[in-house]
Amino acid sequence: MKKFLVALLFAPLTALASEGVYLDHAPVNLGDNASLQRGAKMFTNYCLSCHSANYMRYNRLQDIGLTDKQIKDNLMFAAEKVGSRMTVAMRPDDAKKWLGAPPPDLTVIARSRTPDWLYTYLRSFYLDDTRPTGWNNTVFDKVGMPHVLWTLQGEQVLKKAGEDGSKPEFELVKPGKLTPAQYDAAVGDLVNYLTWMSEPAKMKRMEVGVYVLLFLGLFFVLTFFLKKEFWKDVH
Repeated sequence: MKKFLVALLFAPLTALASEGVYLDHAPVNLGDNASLQRGAKMFTNYCLSCHSANYMRYNRLQDIGLTDKQIKDNLMFAAEKVGSRMTVAMRPDDAKKWLGAPPPDLTVIARSRTPDWLYTYLRSFYLDDTRPTGWNNTVFDKVGMPHVLWTLQGEQVLKKAGEDGSKPEFELVKPGKLTPAQYDAAVGDLVNYLTWMSEPAKMKRMEVGVYVLLFLGLFFVLTFFLKKEFWKDVH
């Protein structure tokens, strides 16, 4: 039974390894509101024009320390009310015509793909003349999505493809607005936000969980001594 539980726990990692894809560790810290706020800005500026987050509302960003005014002034470009859902104006039919397929909703993308996958994917685009968009990706081969963050990262070429799970090697041939370290940090913030967005109540749930465990521990002690009291005269 113990071996079964361990195998079940690491099943997602095994599935990723079986694909032969190297993944870097994402710097996720759901308690870092500054990082989450920077990630939210990245998301609304670079992702929300094509990808929706239909199960997320703007006013939920209050949980990461933003006021309604800050949300409306800095993060809302396609909605009128702070309580609106994060939708996109692009119609599915137009998206299919222009991009080949409607871009997926990103509300729970971090739960379906994992933060490590997203972090590596957003840093693994490279120039490829054989692709319609001019870009390819070592994590998602022949991906249809263009490299929307190329102005920040710059243009890189693939020097050595990763084989059997090894790390691929890239060469930056045209620098972007950010240095490689700054770009990695910006992507880390974006992935941190996507991870938070996939389950905004996680931190609160974990906090409540601590109190529940403390209550159960206290209740166990009381129950133990109560049992001893009830059974002390039974021989």
